[in-house]
Amino acid sequence: MPKRYPPEFRRKVLDLVASGRRVAQVAADLDISDQTIYAWRRQEPIDSGQLPGTTSTDNAELVAARRRIAELEAEVAVHRRAAELLKEGSPPKAVRGGHGDRLRRAVDPARLPRARSGGMRRCPSTCDVDTRSAGRA
Repeated sequence: MPKRYPPEFRRKVLDLVASGRRVAQVAADLDISDQTIYAWRRQEPIDSGQLPGTTSTDNAELVAARRRIAELEAEVAVHRRAAELLKEGSPPKAVRGGHGDRLRRAVDPARLPRARSGGMRRCPSTCDVDTRSAGRA
């Protein structure tokens, strides 16, 4: 985010440039970017009404309005999602897959994972291996 300078400071900088000092020298003396000074110099006739265009005040209002619109759109999206969830009649996904699922498994044996039988595994079409005794020598 660019650094904000007070209007009085901008006015003094533009007066220094208007008095004949070079933009690069003023920028170096005041430790600001020369591009900042060029932008201020370009915006000055628009703000004073000499040229048509969007003034700094109007631009600040537009930025604030766009920011507020984005906030309101995000809020509407949250409300829409909440309405969808209420219409479905089911809890949100985070709750559905959470602790409630574990509790249902504890109560319903049909939902329990199935255990492997006997520790025996089939090798790919070659032999039978007893995994219980494979690590012992």
